Amino acid sequence: MLLPLLFSLAYSRKADGAYGEQHGCLPMETKLPYKWPFALDILKRQYDVLPSQRLLAFQSRYFDRIGPNMKVMLFGQVGYMTTDPKNIESILSTHFEDWGLGSRRGGLFPLLGEGIFTQDGRPWKHSRELLRRQFVRIQYQNPKVFDQHINELINGLSASGDGVVDLQPYLFRFTLATTTDLIFGEPVGRLGDDLQDTFSDNFDYASSISAIRLRLADFHWLYKPRKFKDACAVVKTYASHFVSQALETEKRHGPDSNGGHAFILDLYKDLNNPALVRDQLVNVLIAGRDTTACLMSWTIYLLVRHPAALERLRRDIAAVVPETDDLTRAHIAKLSYLKCVLNETLRLYPQLPVNIRVATKTTLLPSGGGPSGTSPVLIRRGTGVGYSVYHMHRMTSLYGSDAHEFNPERWENTGLEKKVGWGFMPFHGGPRICLGKDFALMEASYGIIKILQTFPNLRLPPGIQKEATGQERQNLTIVVASADGCKVLLR
Repeated sequence: MLLPLLFSLAYSRKADGAYGEQHGCLPMETKLPYKWPFALDILKRQYDVLPSQRLLAFQSRYFDRIGPNMKVMLFGQVGYMTTDPKNIESILSTHFEDWGLGSRRGGLFPLLGEGIFTQDGRPWKHSRELLRRQFVRIQYQNPKVFDQHINELINGLSASGDGVVDLQPYLFRFTLATTTDLIFGEPVGRLGDDLQDTFSDNFDYASSISAIRLRLADFHWLYKPRKFKDACAVVKTYASHFVSQALETEKRHGPDSNGGHAFILDLYKDLNNPALVRDQLVNVLIAGRDTTACLMSWTIYLLVRHPAALERLRRDIAAVVPETDDLTRAHIAKLSYLKCVLNETLRLYPQLPVNIRVATKTTLLPSGGGPSGTSPVLIRRGTGVGYSVYHMHRMTSLYGSDAHEFNPERWENTGLEKKVGWGFMPFHGGPRICLGKDFALMEASYGIIKILQTFPNLRLPPGIQKEATGQERQNLTIVVASADGCKVLLR
């Protein structure tokens, strides 16, 4: 048994070598330095920094010192980290078929189950097409569909008093309400405040543990607290409620009266399995609730710390959107500075900050090899490559010496988005690009405009320390949120 295995390994390495020679591959010479066996000192440093909630800032030191590509040795296994746009484009687009999710599936599966974020290959393509058809239906909705939920948000903020208000939980509740109403067909408010809070707490906890499991890669199975299992069960019970409601509505009123449950019922017609539909809904929930809420929260977080940008955006809104008029898609399209603000927020706080792929066959990275770091690098089957959009978006080679600063004007009539290409990736890229990006941008724009119109004195409370962008405390789950919320004065 051993001889055939050794022969197979030798043949594979010879074939890999020939592939590398054919494509001019050279070894990557930039390496993540470590001192302890198996690079345990690197793991310990990251573990030590976790309580400070500044892990991404900690990792920035390595990219700043070493460069956009580095070879990593953990437990004797070779892996790579990259912030190089050429390599990220190759992984996510030009060589998309050469890469899979690897340990990401196992890390996320207890929470997300069989869904678009945990699948590869044909199952993923099937899920993608199913959800694409649903998002085509909703992405060009009239913005007035947000009115009920934005009114509830505004009423809640108006009743919050004259002191410091943390906008972040209000925004998470807002995006949860819009997601469940417009996509699942039932306003979340019908479930009652207690159930909403129970769901949100368990969803946040399950997401945070999932993020730790992702960082453990192939060792994710080592970390599965009992509370995590219970939290995942609560989330799935919540999603199952919507599936049950949709099926019951169809049973009572017939297939032509879907009661707003078209999204769910179309999924069920194809999958014919309530558990599979439920899992897809949990995947959509994490995208629809978390990413948009974080975008809105970070945008206002940055604006109140940059009063000149806030005032300019207020003036633009007042000039384009009279308060007596209904806010329309055409109004939002004219607010070019709002787009600049959102681009800059998504640059600094992309909502999939760090990710990983594993080679499913022998392939290459187009950049990072040799003494100059510009040659291709041979990647053998089973090798993991982590890529950080968060750090790529802060590269001075792409965005200049002020890359770490909030500067919406950098997007204004500069052609920057075209110039940096894959160096700006706010909604992922390639075949896995976010299906709901247009919906998310419309929802975030609508909510931000309404908040600024209603609270013209919105500002940063005195006494709150303004930390350098990227140095603030962060909650890093599957997305990245402010660990200190978004505290403001409304009056």
